[in-house]
Amino acid sequence: MVAFALLHSPSVGPSTWHPVAEELRRRGHAVAVPDVRAVASSPPPYAERVVQLATAQCAALNGDALLVAVGHSNAGLFLPALAHAIGARMLVFVDASVPPDTGSAEMVPARFAAELRRKAVDGVLPRWTDWWSEADVAALFADAETRRRVVDEQPQLPLAYYEERVAVPEDWASTAAAYLLFGPPYTEVAYAAGARGWPVAHVPGEHLHMVVDPHAVTDALLDLTAQLSEAR
Repeated sequence: MVAFALLHSPSVGPSTWHPVAEELRRRGHAVAVPDVRAVASSPPPYAERVVQLATAQCAALNGDALLVAVGHSNAGLFLPALAHAIGARMLVFVDASVPPDTGSAEMVPARFAAELRRKAVDGVLPRWTDWWSEADVAALFADAETRRRVVDEQPQLPLAYYEERVAVPEDWASTAAAYLLFGPPYTEVAYAAGARGWPVAHVPGEHLHMVVDPHAVTDALLDLTAQLSEAR
């Protein structure tokens, strides 16, 4: 059996992974979907708090199962530290940022940090879906109920969260890893993952495609995990 820890971006919430979690459980796998939204009301350092929250909620996955840590979007930056904390032997980055092999990563690129500073009010940002146009947000969802659920649970993160850097474990790059791409702006990140020898899969869709086609995303996760297992 394979056990999965599905980490959502702190910009959104855990329901972005719930449809895939249900599908994985239906196929006989253990799953944890930690909720790290409390980081929005936590003091810095925020990156450490995200990993602490996720680690505590993944404790039930410890055991004999092969443990895979999966991160979406901004959560990719925390994935190496989470894997180290919970003993995951494989990583899958899903339409996600990938941190450097050593040192630390910017939470967001400097050019985007300047844009976020313009959006902040009294040091607090609007919800993530409020950053974009109605057309962009509508394209993320297949139905109104899913949109309501995802939008309503979003935290309002402090601007300071995005101005922090995320430290990575020194040896994380030796962990078996794979990449699942939905589409831009992560195409170049997926290309770089393939260039370093990682298995890469492409399930075309928008950034929250996990809530649109959980069956296809689950298929891709399991296929990537199988490829990593064979390589070992």
